[in-house]
Amino acid sequence: MEAQSSKNAVAYNRINVEEKIISLFEPDTLLSAQYLENLRRKTLLEPEKRLMLAVLEDAINCFQVNVMAQSGRRKKLFNESEDWIMGRDDDWIFSFVSVCELLRFNPEYVRRGLLRWKEKKLAPNPTPHSRGKKMMAGYSLAANGHS
Repeated sequence: MEAQSSKNAVAYNRINVEEKIISLFEPDTLLSAQYLENLRRKTLLEPEKRLMLAVLEDAINCFQVNVMAQSGRRKKLFNESEDWIMGRDDDWIFSFVSVCELLRFNPEYVRRGLLRWKEKKLAPNPTPHSRGKKMMAGYSLAANGHS
């Protein structure tokens, strides 16, 4: 009886080892959600997002700080940042459109906002308002509330 149980143990161990070996060659089962999460983590990690955000912030900063520059290095920085922001070449990873889209910003919205800011900044100083009127959000208001 002892010999029989010894044979069974050896057979069981052999089957167990064979199953382990065979399992090495079987495909792993992976849910599509697990695959996509893993792919998402590998394709755009946080350091890359931080780098892209830094590139976008630097371009906007160069655009705004140097908008009034007339010549020299500051004018060159403004022109380069404006060219990048307004450029339509979106087939490379660090284009304005690609950076905005990967950061989940609408590139056209950001562009329009920067253009409005630039126009406002470059506009000649407004003339003083007539007596008794106030300016509020671009509208002329009479002091008594009627225009």
